[in-house]
Amino acid sequence: MITLRRLLKKKTLGPVLNRAALLLGPGWQVTLCENAPETADFAYCQALRIEQEPIGYLVVTPPVEAPPSPPEIARLPELIRFIAETLETLLVGEAVKRSLAAETLGKYREISLLHRATLGLNGSLRPRDVAQALLDECRFGELPALSGMVFLQPPSSDIFIPVCSFGNVTATRLAAIADSTLFWDIARSQKGEIVNELGSDRRWHDEADLPSLLLCPLVASSRCVGMLALAGTPGVRFEASHLQYVGTLATVAGIALGNALHFDAVQALINSLMQALATAIDARDPFTAGHSQRVARLGVALAKAVHHDTEFFAEVTYTPSDLEELLYAGLLHDVGKIGIREEVLTKATRLSAGTMAVIGQRLALEALVTGRDNEAEFEALSRINAADGISREDAALVAAVGARSVTVGKTRLELLTEREIACLLIPRGNLTPEERREIERHPAESHRILSHIPFPGNMGRLLSIISQHHERLDGSGYPGGLKGGEILLQSRIIAIVDIYDAITMARHYKPALPREKALAILWAEARAGRIDTRLVELLERHIDTIERDCECLSGHVDLSEYLDQETVPAATGGD
Repeated sequence: MITLRRLLKKKTLGPVLNRAALLLGPGWQVTLCENAPETADFAYCQALRIEQEPIGYLVVTPPVEAPPSPPEIARLPELIRFIAETLETLLVGEAVKRSLAAETLGKYREISLLHRATLGLNGSLRPRDVAQALLDECRFGELPALSGMVFLQPPSSDIFIPVCSFGNVTATRLAAIADSTLFWDIARSQKGEIVNELGSDRRWHDEADLPSLLLCPLVASSRCVGMLALAGTPGVRFEASHLQYVGTLATVAGIALGNALHFDAVQALINSLMQALATAIDARDPFTAGHSQRVARLGVALAKAVHHDTEFFAEVTYTPSDLEELLYAGLLHDVGKIGIREEVLTKATRLSAGTMAVIGQRLALEALVTGRDNEAEFEALSRINAADGISREDAALVAAVGARSVTVGKTRLELLTEREIACLLIPRGNLTPEERREIERHPAESHRILSHIPFPGNMGRLLSIISQHHERLDGSGYPGGLKGGEILLQSRIIAIVDIYDAITMARHYKPALPREKALAILWAEARAGRIDTRLVELLERHIDTIERDCECLSGHVDLSEYLDQETVPAATGGD
């Protein structure tokens, strides 16, 4: 069970409890306990829960010298529920933050390992050097291995030859395991295994003097080209995490050992990693699932239209490598959103449901104290909270409610805080200026994250394309405020298809809009001088072909053949 102490720090909890005590009146005490109190010298004890799991208890103790009056006792349950719900909202928020932090840390560690291993294991094209680099990673990593050895299977050979090792491999006869049934069974399956009790495995016939083994095949282009063998320490077991760690290293090493298939294998790894990163980012928000893939494919399809165009871009030609670079730029253009808070990235309303519930409790409290009917006002605030814009009448309502307060005892409680008023009065959209600045950091953050990945030489503009995809021709974009010719044509392409897909797909804050509406919005942006008019013209002219190509590109497509296909047909008229 998650403890209260882990979720809420004293500096966060103290002000809330003090305000709760003031709300109840002089002499009242409000405390939190991780276990239910055994004594009965409290007025009320309310369990706090996260997803129906008890997390602690809210304990309210009345004044000793001045017992509460019957009216105070009558309103106590509702006040206690209000305080408990406020605390539960804080607890849920902290739990979500911690969960996201743990998940992000795990992803970071995995990517960091991939990055470091890729640099080390691809530092040479000599198989022996790659094998030694792999063994060094295992030797100096956190693995309980006394000795280790890498076997390689030369091309057109059916034997595995030991090429490098560490530890006392002679005494343990580690090289002899290449003759075991266990070794060959794992080589054929191409799946790593842990055997902590060799004597109990029917495939083992005491070929070596070892307590345990971790065997991981080195696979390139569906062929087992080598084997990593780690001999365990007596009394210490290999665990699944060790196999996962070694499996990651072995995957990179196998690609590096691919020799004739080296280039294709590396390309496949890069593509898989990019797809995984794009999918991971999009998966944080179900409304953006598949967005990066669609932007990538739409961008390639529009670039093909540019390549074949003789009216606006007669001087522009693209190679298959250029399209591949653009494809990867589309896949990774939003990877920087990994650093954006979940509540900002998926924000659907101006205020969260929890905050609106608290506002509802305040209005209910005012109604309880004054007898005023606040139901219509709360419904209006809920409507404003979900709206894309705000009218003068709505702004006046927010101001009117924000000007009111309710007094309970000696405590004066504002119906709306300054922050809540500011959020409800956002002129358009639901993001505060601070949240919008956080969102606008993601192109630069994408550049920072991806700058650690050694992309191939044919992707020299990839990071620039990604970091510029929110720049605008009139200088109103971000993060660099670039203008006109300072913005790459590829970045302009990604910018347009990014807008197009965002409009035609449903989001938290809006429904999906038809193609015609999306094109109209793009034309408005183009006429305002923010995006490339020529690209908008090509998109509209060839929209049917571009969307059809987008679907075709969802499978494996040879970009060389795709680029050489028949020129997209000229349009007969606008939509």
